[in-house]
Amino acid sequence: MLNWCSLPFSQLTTDQLYELLKLRTDVFVVEQNCPYPELDDKDRNNGVYHLLGTSNSELVAYARLLPPGVSYPQVSIGRVAVAGHTRGKKYGQQLISKALEECQRLWADTDIQIGAQVYLEKVYQQFGFVRHSEDYLEDGIPHVDMVLSKGR
Repeated sequence: MLNWCSLPFSQLTTDQLYELLKLRTDVFVVEQNCPYPELDDKDRNNGVYHLLGTSNSELVAYARLLPPGVSYPQVSIGRVAVAGHTRGKKYGQQLISKALEECQRLWADTDIQIGAQVYLEKVYQQFGFVRHSEDYLEDGIPHVDMVLSKGR
């Protein structure tokens, strides 16, 4: 079981910030061999939360929770990452579940749109997300927009 905390940028410690940036870089830049602008100015945006999942004080799961209007007109979950050496422990599913709980707490009953890597489409479908676009390339990696409708 992971320990969770969800914090706005201003409340992150320097160690937490370092660890989340390291995890994101390890997964998205190094592991996926994809040089892209990891620091996109959204991290500090007002209303953005950083969801940190730790095991034995090590950051092993992370997601960025964005309010409406930052990435999409809807709430969004991005930079979803799990440390490579912990894969197979179901941390990804725990991370998505916790991210959805936090989005509900922060922005109750608001639709959520994500830009998912195509190979993860079925994973997000298990949580109720539905394809909302054709495939497209983002930084050379196939993606698809998906929406979880809260059906207001």
